Amino acid sequence: MDPLTDARDLVLSRFPHATWAILTGSVLGPSRTAGSDLDIVVLQEEAPGFRESLRFRGWPVELFIQTPAQLTEFLARELAQRKPSTHRMIAHGVPLLGDPADLTTRCAQVLAAGPPPLSPAEHDHLRYALTDLLDDHLHATDPGERTVIATTLWTETARAALAFAARWQSTGKWLLRELRDHDADLATRWLAARDNPAALATEILDRVGGPLFDGYRAQAPGPTA
Repeated sequence: MDPLTDARDLVLSRFPHATWAILTGSVLGPSRTAGSDLDIVVLQEEAPGFRESLRFRGWPVELFIQTPAQLTEFLARELAQRKPSTHRMIAHGVPLLGDPADLTTRCAQVLAAGPPPLSPAEHDHLRYALTDLLDDHLHATDPGERTVIATTLWTETARAALAFAARWQSTGKWLLRELRDHDADLATRWLAARDNPAALATEILDRVGGPLFDGYRAQAPGPTA
């Protein structure tokens, strides 16, 4: 099956008046699998935007329909969360209709630059949260609870390693991809530590000043307007 032809035909039948549309995701690259879907981002003037899942010519399809205002909001929110999913889709997409042009370049530049460094408050909060999880794991006596805590600690250890290094965040397979891109050896050791992540979590904390509990203080948020 030809993903570009099928994706283009779907867009032309559903969104002929769109400003632009792109095909993106693993279906275009070496990580494509038998289950890869057609990830299609469409920009159109008509509101509302939406996300829709469907099948077309045997393909699973994920449609991400955006208006200009909604796309601007999505991109800003992702920067604040340090999780550039939409930036990545646009930067690596192939045009099906129209052309996002300078937006593709801007998204690629954002990806290459990486996220802003953690503020001192964010840095301390992350140290505290990982310390708290590590303490729960070390002192858990219920086998079921210990398993659940270990899973959470394992995931948060990877996320913390990326955040402390001013790298992008992600979830699922992209969490591993980001970690491998940052430090391949660390990614290998992280995978091996799945069932007992305490030592690796301690290592990550030691890189940034060690566990944090005594003296930690978080400022309460101010009133909203």
